[in-house]
Amino acid sequence: MLDSLASAAWLWVPCTLFAAAAQTVRNAAQRSLTDEVGPLSATLVRFMFGLPLTFAWVALLYWGDGGPGSTARLPDFNAPYLGWIGMGAFFQIFATAALLRAMQERNFAVAVTLSKTEVLQVGLFSVVLLHELPTGMAVVAMLVATLGVLTLSLPRQGQMLSWRAWCSKSALYGLLAGAGFAISTIGFRGGALALGDGVAPWVAGAWGVLIAQTLQSIGLGGWVAWRTGLGPIFRSWRTSLLAGNMGAAASLAWFTAYAMHNVADVRTLGMIEVVFSYLVSRRVLKESLSRPEQIGIALMLVGLVLICLPLGA
Repeated sequence: MLDSLASAAWLWVPCTLFAAAAQTVRNAAQRSLTDEVGPLSATLVRFMFGLPLTFAWVALLYWGDGGPGSTARLPDFNAPYLGWIGMGAFFQIFATAALLRAMQERNFAVAVTLSKTEVLQVGLFSVVLLHELPTGMAVVAMLVATLGVLTLSLPRQGQMLSWRAWCSKSALYGLLAGAGFAISTIGFRGGALALGDGVAPWVAGAWGVLIAQTLQSIGLGGWVAWRTGLGPIFRSWRTSLLAGNMGAAASLAWFTAYAMHNVADVRTLGMIEVVFSYLVSRRVLKESLSRPEQIGIALMLVGLVLICLPLGA
């Protein structure tokens, strides 16, 4: 059953949609933690509190005679694989911290959207580093969606030609987050490719998340413990658990999608997270979006439709 699913060309789509939804919940939980414990501690929560869930998923894959892990060999953790995963883990920490700072500058939906400048950068890096060429339709979809991002990047009171608007703190943090997420995505996709075709995508994804989160928990955890201590995040354990578990679930789905399909398409469709964030912003956080922000989200939805058109061909 699982082997037949692995060959389904469309399976990366539900994995990506689930990842985007889980990531929206994680972002909302992390945002509430940022004011309490600071950006770095809130970033650590994503990795450290999600590690048990990731470990449990890996164990489940290898549990029993009939499970997928019983027919899939232990991956070959070669040097290129570990290098790719290590690069992805480092830049994911950087990008998450920048995203949380962006959230402090603008409202929730816009801050998340600013990080989506990663899409064009993913397309560029995937060509240079992975030699994966996006299709013409994918390029159009990325351009339209990125135009929506640029529309959203302007402050509410700014003008389209205002240099100050384009150089604002929110734009800077969003661009930094986008660059970090782009490089980390390339690293995780590169890791999946380094394992070869003999490893099922969910197995490759699970191991990638487990190794990355372990490195991130040790590295960032040691820094936070030295600078501020771990007490604050454990005192907020309920929110920390929610952010960590949703982050782990999102990462497992992202990594599985990366193992199945090229990253440019995956990250473009993943921009549906902006719509989810909009719903959270309006319904939960009671925030409103301006007309330019609404236009930007509409443009992004057009891009998402375009990226999915080849599936129906």
